[in-house]
Formats: sequence, C-alpha cells, structure tokens
Amino acid sequence: MNVDHTTLPYKIAVLCYLYDDAGRVLLLHRVKEPNAGMFSPIGGKLEVQCGEAPHDCALREIHEEAGIALADGDVRLTGIVSETAYEGRTHWLIFLFEVTRPIRHDEITTMEIDEGALCWVPADDVPTLEIPQTDREIMWPLVQRHRGGFFMVHVDCSVEPMRWTLQESFT
Repeated sequence: MNVDHTTLPYKIAVLCYLYDDAGRVLLLHRVKEPNAGMFSPIGGKLEVQCGEAPHDCALREIHEEAGIALADGDVRLTGIVSETAYEGRTHWLIFLFEVTRPIRHDEITTMEIDEGALCWVPADDVPTLEIPQTDREIMWPLVQRHRGGFFMVHVDCSVEPMRWTLQESFT
C-alpha cells in the first residue's frame, strides 16, 4: 500500500468488552462505517474537543449503546492498540476496556440501536463472524488471552502482510 502517512488523520477510540455470566460477549452488528456489515464490540471515538478521558468515553459509549450505567470501578483498561494506516485511511489509537462484572441481559435497554443490532455471542464463536482482519488475527486473541491482565500492541497496516508487535503483555 503506497500511502503518505503524514497526511492521514489520527483518531482515538475505545472498544468495550462486556460479558454475561455464561461468558458470551456483547457485540454490535454494525450498519454504519467504519466496518459496516461486520461485528465489533461497543465503542466509539473520544470527544477530543472537550478533552474526554478514555475511561469516561468507555462508560459513555456503554451507556449510549447498551443503556447500561456503570460505575467507574466496573470497567478496566485491558489493552491499547495503535494502528498505522488502517485501510490506508486512518491511524488509530484504541483503548480496550473490559467490564469487570457479568452483565445481566435485562440491564440492556434495547438490542436495536442506530448503529446496528446488539447480540450475545459465545466467545469461541467470535473468530467465525465477519470481523475486521486486525480483530480476527490480533485484537480478539489478545483480548481473550489478557482478560484480567493488560497488553499493548502496534499494528502496521501500511504493509502487506500487516505486521504487528506486542509491546507489553501482562496476564
């Protein structure tokens, strides 16, 4: 991919992993870009214009997309992903959060939202779904391996095949 990296925007976002008591993960079947038609965890971009913190963004996105109001201690940072030239369009810095307690299904106010449909998926089935390549090959395996721990990974999407480096890992 021939991309002038200096002209790409840099976006900051969160992804939030919510599990029920059976170990299923809550995913959004997206109808909007990025990744329309694919599955992803709840998440969104930080409101950088007001200086929003990643932790606060995670709590906001969980409330906006699933209707669940969590306390500060109910989410924890489990990973940081930086991506160079994702799809040749954007650099990303993504903070990954996991909810520290099981989510009851009745806590979710609606399974249909503006961005798509929420659904509970057995963790083992996630790799079989339509998910972005970086999620399938890198993020999802690392999220599963680091539940309760922490990792940091850098993904260079500007080359084929993409290259990635696990920079920190605590399990």
